[in-house]
Amino acid sequence: MIELKNIGIVFNEGTPDENIALRDINLTINKGDFITVIGSNGAGKSTLYNIIAGTLHPTSGSITLDGKNITHVPEYKRANYIGRIFQNPLLGTAGKMSLEDNMIICEKKGYKALKISLNRKKREQFKSQLSVLGMGLEDRLSDNVEQFSGGQRQALTLLMAVMSHPDLLLLDEHTAALDPANAETIMELTKKFAEEYNLTVMMVTHNMSHALSYGNRLLMMDGGKIISDLSGEEKQELTFDSIVERFRQIKNGTLSDGLLLH
Repeated sequence: MIELKNIGIVFNEGTPDENIALRDINLTINKGDFITVIGSNGAGKSTLYNIIAGTLHPTSGSITLDGKNITHVPEYKRANYIGRIFQNPLLGTAGKMSLEDNMIICEKKGYKALKISLNRKKREQFKSQLSVLGMGLEDRLSDNVEQFSGGQRQALTLLMAVMSHPDLLLLDEHTAALDPANAETIMELTKKFAEEYNLTVMMVTHNMSHALSYGNRLLMMDGGKIISDLSGEEKQELTFDSIVERFRQIKNGTLSDGLLLH
């Protein structure tokens, strides 16, 4: 579905501050994949996401979506088919707007000429969709989203992303800012939506339990490279200790980022 070929990006090229952030990345993301991505700080995870989302453009290589070259397609155009949820729960919703207005905007995404009437039938549809979250938001359609908790807003962001039917959903440490209970709720919703809607998902996480428990593939990054891509039984049999040992064997080093040891 999405293919990255020989992707590289260099910041401040030709200067004393030159930084090779990604090196010869080759990655195929298949329809229905749920890929977890791990690596220490500075490994290149965020840069990889920015390349896929169109926030950054590579110095070398190409990106194709269903055979179409999107390497230089700008971020705002890719947003029609690539969704992204960030660590900060406040970024995915308009706090000063009501819940129902947020959902109307989401439903219109990609259909600029479509006028959607907020009538009784539409409100009932929204209530049904929101009830899946199990947070009582279906009874708060007229409330401004800024009144909701961080967990509620992240759950709403996730639902709205699913409603947009993205070809690829990028989860950028989307539970890191939440307390453990809300983080687990969001992860269970993520799994539920991914399965029910056959979503294609990439999830960057520092939570090793989440990296091991969710998804069908696991990527390990280091030094701007993908150093391991595990799937199927090989991923299912992984443990924290086996990941640490694999990293030592590949890089002759250790996972220095303490956050990765959760």
